[in-house]
Amino acid sequence: MQPDLALLFYKAEDHYLSDVELKVFKHHTDSLKQRLTFYELLREKELEIWQPVADRLQQAFSQEADATLEQILRQGIALFRYGAMAMLLNNPEFLQRRLLEWLTDIVASRQSQGLVTTLHQLLQARLREMLTDKEVDLILPFLDQAQATLVGTVPLVTVA
Repeated sequence: MQPDLALLFYKAEDHYLSDVELKVFKHHTDSLKQRLTFYELLREKELEIWQPVADRLQQAFSQEADATLEQILRQGIALFRYGAMAMLLNNPEFLQRRLLEWLTDIVASRQSQGLVTTLHQLLQARLREMLTDKEVDLILPFLDQAQATLVGTVPLVTVA
């Protein structure tokens, strides 16, 4: 849960929320509704998003072993799902803690940063083809956070 929203819950233990606090709370609930609708869209369109990405990755890295490409795609899909959940929760730390801590070591040990970078670029392009700019802006910070962590540049996402 977003820390600001949790703080509002704690404040409500000893007093009713003020008008300003209620306005902040309403903003969070409206944002959650929007993010939940988008999360459902991503879930429903997962195959439509990923199949062209997988095809293009295979074309770009035809010399790679199928098992390597399959593993990179599995990791990419897992990362996408965790990124979608982090977006839904509006919590970049969720992504960092749940997925990137173990996946970073796997990618580094296999020296597959080039594949991961290309996969990220292909996914970004596919999302821009399918989604509105507003929708892309909801998910992309989390996917960029994951990409930066996996290739070693690690900026932390700040979410409004």
